[in-house]
Amino acid sequence: MSELLRERLKQMLLERAVSFREVVLSSGRKSNYYIDARMVSLSGDGLALTVELLWDKVRELEFEAVGGPTIGADPLVAGLCLLAYQRGRNLAGFLVRREPKAHGTGRQVEGPLTPGMRAVIVEDTVTTGETLLNAIAAAEAAGARVIKVLAVVDRQEGGGTRLRRAGYDFEPLFTAEELGLTS
Repeated sequence: MSELLRERLKQMLLERAVSFREVVLSSGRKSNYYIDARMVSLSGDGLALTVELLWDKVRELEFEAVGGPTIGADPLVAGLCLLAYQRGRNLAGFLVRREPKAHGTGRQVEGPLTPGMRAVIVEDTVTTGETLLNAIAAAEAAGARVIKVLAVVDRQEGGGTRLRRAGYDFEPLFTAEELGLTS
């Protein structure tokens, strides 16, 4: 069944999230295509498929929290928290800002993450891995123990390799190659 769901999500990503045009990515690199996975994760059917497939990757793991860099991870975190609760697990969700807030509490990590929690980090699209590594560093500084890192799409531009070299168990749902994309 998960292969059927995976194929449906792949088609959804190709139809809704991928556009062919020259863009400058958050890494500063230029690309001839853009993947806006939020076009899928911010729809009911897309979010349902995405979190089901992400959940398949982590449901056997022992962890108490799921989080990631805002804004790409926001729907994924919320969706995973809801799905986990529906499956009998109550996870703490958290979001990581690029920088600590300049006002209020001054926090960089928002949500009920407490020191010692084992966490899964999620992201929509990975290019160089810089955003994810920064989010992981902030979560770890807040006391989380990161046990798995997931992405919807790895653009295969070094991010996955960087995360693995840094010692993280990184796994995307799809690679750019699997989606038939080249940079």
